[in-house]
Amino acid sequence: MSSSIVILMGDVCGRNSLCFVEGNMVSETLRRNRPANGESEKRFHKHSHGVSSNGISARDENLNANGVAASFSFDESSGEEDMRTLNSKSVDGAKSSEIVVSRKTGQREMTFQDMYSNQDLFDDDDEDDSDWEPVPKHVEIVKWFCTNCTMINLHYVVHCNICGEHKESGILRHGFHASPILQHADLTDIEPEVKGRHKDISSQSLSSNNCTAIGFDERMLLHSEVEVKSNPHPERPDRLRAIAASLATAGIFPGRCHPISAREITQQELKMAHSMEHIQDVELTSHIFSSYFTPDTYANQHSALAARLAAGLCVDLASAIISGRAKNGFALVRPPGHHAGVRRSMGFCLHNNAAVSALAAQLVGAKKVLIVDWDVHHGNGTQEIFEQNNSVLYISLHRHEGGNFYPGTGAAYEIGTNGAEGYCVNIPWSHGGVGDNDYIFAFQNLVLPIAAAFAPDFTIISAGFDAARGDPLGCCDVTPTGYAQMTDMLYALSGGKLLVILEGGYNLRSISSSATAVIKVLLGERTCELDNIVPSRAGLQAVFEVLKIQMNFWPCLASNLAKLQSQWGLSRVEVKKKEIRKRLGRGAPIWWKWGRKKFLYYYLNRHLRRRRRTK
Repeated sequence: MSSSIVILMGDVCGRNSLCFVEGNMVSETLRRNRPANGESEKRFHKHSHGVSSNGISARDENLNANGVAASFSFDESSGEEDMRTLNSKSVDGAKSSEIVVSRKTGQREMTFQDMYSNQDLFDDDDEDDSDWEPVPKHVEIVKWFCTNCTMINLHYVVHCNICGEHKESGILRHGFHASPILQHADLTDIEPEVKGRHKDISSQSLSSNNCTAIGFDERMLLHSEVEVKSNPHPERPDRLRAIAASLATAGIFPGRCHPISAREITQQELKMAHSMEHIQDVELTSHIFSSYFTPDTYANQHSALAARLAAGLCVDLASAIISGRAKNGFALVRPPGHHAGVRRSMGFCLHNNAAVSALAAQLVGAKKVLIVDWDVHHGNGTQEIFEQNNSVLYISLHRHEGGNFYPGTGAAYEIGTNGAEGYCVNIPWSHGGVGDNDYIFAFQNLVLPIAAAFAPDFTIISAGFDAARGDPLGCCDVTPTGYAQMTDMLYALSGGKLLVILEGGYNLRSISSSATAVIKVLLGERTCELDNIVPSRAGLQAVFEVLKIQMNFWPCLASNLAKLQSQWGLSRVEVKKKEIRKRLGRGAPIWWKWGRKKFLYYYLNRHLRRRRRTK
């Protein structure tokens, strides 16, 4: 199946136009808006802060046979309740004026706009009106976008209405260490010098087999959205800048972690996970000023290079860890990858970094690979690549909402196919707001028991931090402590051979603090463990549902299910039935009493009362 690319092309006049490219056919169309999240990732800003305009008409023109130009006209009208407007045209028909006549006096009155636009209607003897000023046609609304969460704020607002970040935040200089409410942080300015860093990194090598390696290259910052939209794209270069600034301020990187040399992945390596058609589609974007695979998956002329570098760094980190040249590693990379499938780029993702890393690890000696994906969105691309592979176990914890949360896949019954049943484990949350307790509870009762039974030689975390507290897309409540504890729980697997790969995460404060907490665990720092884990009803229900399905493939889960049923007393279904019985016993809603079912209400109520008397 051929994938489509939407191309934004610029003409000599500086106007932009979009066209879809599919095979050898080119169809031109003008696109002005990006759809809402659900991504796709249903669209990104679930909270809408757009500014609308009235009376817009568009006209398409052909430019040299390969461009589209748009011209817009704006119509404005106004009126008053006690006034009537008479239109009079000038003799040549080129101008029109509006004269307003008062109903009370019958005399002609004119607006400031009339007086300003029709200077020839006044005699030289008119009174001096030099101090009069016309009412401006348009009042420009000045606004700013929050550096931390990208949301729109009016110019007079100092702190973001959504996340509370200061208008002049220092988060790109110091990461999450910068004060969110003050303009200048009380920190020494240790802004990481990103420019030229890839040259310095490439000259260094891993000096110890007991080190934590980090993969980073400044050229991945060149991947950005070219077309100006109503909001900045959430997957933006500042994500890496904020994490790098946090690590530099804390003295972790550069410092305690070792850089790994950056290289571009080869086509042969990419073909292990992707079709040749997909690889060529991504490479095509390097010759185009701006293009789109989906309405929210953009590319510019540097994106293909950034994607090759990201995948290459992940592959080399995996090889270094398997060979023992590094203890573990963190891939500080973008664009993300877990939505990229065999033939398609989507959800901000171009190449699947986790998938190519797992396959590369198997080439250098890892027979069984575990991928744990805690990004708030299901990694549909990773699941597609490995759904028939029983040497790779894929476990994903994500918002699902019955298929209504982007990308719509990842139900509990999606378990793998063709002999790989049970090697795909989906833990779907039914709504947002789930936090540390739900994730740790799922780890204790599902992730770790299955992973221990699988006994992987190498573990990869698809570490999206968009389930973190404050993320504008995920709207969940996981804290840096929660992410650190999940990392610590996976650390013992595979003899500590662990690679963490950055996926999503769109609140800079959340993503930088969470990534730093995870890297500290990789460095051997002990984390403060969460006690008294009590899941929410949604978390408990999801774990019960997955246990009942996966125990058919992982017998070790049967004892967990029995223990939980004993510990929590009743299953979620039984709890629901009990709540319904109690509600009927103490009375029904008013629409039951007086609606079409009132006779049923009276019968049930009388019957239940009679039963209570007999007890």
